[in-house]
Amino acid sequence: MTSPVGSAARGFTLIELMLVLLLLAIATVIALPNLDKGLRDREVKRSALGLAAAARSLRSRALDEGMPQQLVLNLAQNNYRAARQGEVQLPSEVRFAEVVGGEIVDGAARQFVFFPNGSSHGGSIALSSEGGAATYSIRLEPLTGKVVVLAGEQS
Repeated sequence: MTSPVGSAARGFTLIELMLVLLLLAIATVIALPNLDKGLRDREVKRSALGLAAAARSLRSRALDEGMPQQLVLNLAQNNYRAARQGEVQLPSEVRFAEVVGGEIVDGAARQFVFFPNGSSHGGSIALSSEGGAATYSIRLEPLTGKVVVLAGEQS
């Protein structure tokens, strides 16, 4: 036997639909901040890996060409400059958190030199997001010139 038209035997009640919408709203409130944090973390990581790649490239050029190569960080303008790559502006949500080592030039700028024997001035460069949630440290080894990227560390 079939149910008569208009009976409450089929479909969802208004309360069930409201509960589903409430659960979706709660899930969205929980997920959105984590999604935003993940995007900021990814931007800091991408910037740190780009800076490390520029440093490695300069070290390789110094070894190959026999001429010292310079990586110049402009802390005030939030950018860095490397040969052939030109000036690279960090994204607005990424900042230089801490810079240790290198040579101070023009007050707000730091210079790291990679020498033809493979060595460098040495030091570390920490990048972080605006809120400081994500931090990546690029370490420049002085004797070997090795460039290492570490997550979640400052020197």
